[in-house]
Amino acid sequence: MKRLFLTDSTETTHYNPAKPGVVSTSIKKERTGEWFVSFGLETDDADLPAKPDVDSLDASNSVGIDLGILNYIHTSDGKAVDWLDLEDDYERLRREQRKLSRKQNGSNNYEKQRLIVAKVKRQIRWKVLDYQHKLTTWLVRKYDAVFVEDLDVAGMLQSDGNARNKQDAAWRQFITLLEYKGDLYGTHVVQVEARGTTKECASCGVETEKPIWVREHSCPSCGFETDRDANAAMNVLQRGFSEVGLGWPESTPVETALPTDTPEFQRVSAKRVVETGSLGA
Repeated sequence: MKRLFLTDSTETTHYNPAKPGVVSTSIKKERTGEWFVSFGLETDDADLPAKPDVDSLDASNSVGIDLGILNYIHTSDGKAVDWLDLEDDYERLRREQRKLSRKQNGSNNYEKQRLIVAKVKRQIRWKVLDYQHKLTTWLVRKYDAVFVEDLDVAGMLQSDGNARNKQDAAWRQFITLLEYKGDLYGTHVVQVEARGTTKECASCGVETEKPIWVREHSCPSCGFETDRDANAAMNVLQRGFSEVGLGWPESTPVETALPTDTPEFQRVSAKRVVETGSLGA
């Protein structure tokens, strides 16, 4: 049995076993002062679409995903998806927070401004969630298997000064959505070990140290060259095949990897994803 919850956080939960399929009803008051009601539903695995047989997977119907720094995601088949531009939203948030800091704590004006700040934060959160919904839906509809890095998100936030961008990325939320959509659409979604995917050459396996500012992969051992994140995505794909117990196919993305300055390399804008809900033209 599987429980599918429509919200990711609740404050008050009421269980009602008398209603078939309804596991819980949750009521939550947002910081904006608005109330939301969500329902937790229980479905049987038999109601979900069957996933393709693992033995039928190959490199053409599977993809590795690198969760990037310069790009939001990079796929093993040559797509780099841009970050969602939230700079205007953050500029508005900073402006409203400055106004809040000038109000007297506890006053009516303070409470009004606090609600404005809360609504701006919510708008940012909803934009990120909408973006992730569209990306994950496209991925599970296009591929039979999606392999993604199992990231230590908490560790990343603690160890990196660029914490705000990683929180915007909400990688754990992205992976959770991907797994959820995989069940809905009958797609294999598998997390693989993330350590070393950037250093390891996708062609020969030799590890090479790369500072964060080096964006190209150039293997000193076999001469394989491609984008740094593309190389990592190919390693994720290879590890995914190993994770599900399959050997690496004879025809692989490594043989057709393209530099980022070639016309065939597809860079996808965040605007296109938001407007069309896909990475297609």
